[in-house]
Amino acid sequence: MSELKQRLRDDLTAAMKARDDLVKGTLRMTLTAIGNAEVAGTEARELSDDEVLKVIAKEAKKRAESAEAFSAAGRAELAAQEIAEGEVLAGYLPTQLTDDELAVIAAAAVAETEAELGSAPGQRQMGQVMKKANAAAAGRADGGRVAAAVKALLA
Repeated sequence: MSELKQRLRDDLTAAMKARDDLVKGTLRMTLTAIGNAEVAGTEARELSDDEVLKVIAKEAKKRAESAEAFSAAGRAELAAQEIAEGEVLAGYLPTQLTDDELAVIAAAAVAETEAELGSAPGQRQMGQVMKKANAAAAGRADGGRVAAAVKALLA
């Protein structure tokens, strides 16, 4: 079992003992999503820590989107619940990159692609640059933020 998954289970046990319904519910939903990811596909398998992190990030993103939708619909109490759940999940994610750090990673990816191509990459080569930038960001930044940083450099 991955260390992160075991940590989630241990924290769930602690939340149950402390009668912390918010953490308990959030961790149960997250562990269920991890279990679903493990049995998805043609055969069941154990997820690595990186794959578990991706599932947690996906769950956190769902919470953020739901909170935004509830806020837009005037349902502040449900939005607050989703935000609180997102904060619980944020504790398991690596710290997010700042805009400056992201700009440095994007610039390095553009420079690396330029070295491979022999000329400055344009919009057509955005996929190649994104592949390098996403690998360097490795879950520490949302794909949309990475794309925006790369697109700003490829003008």
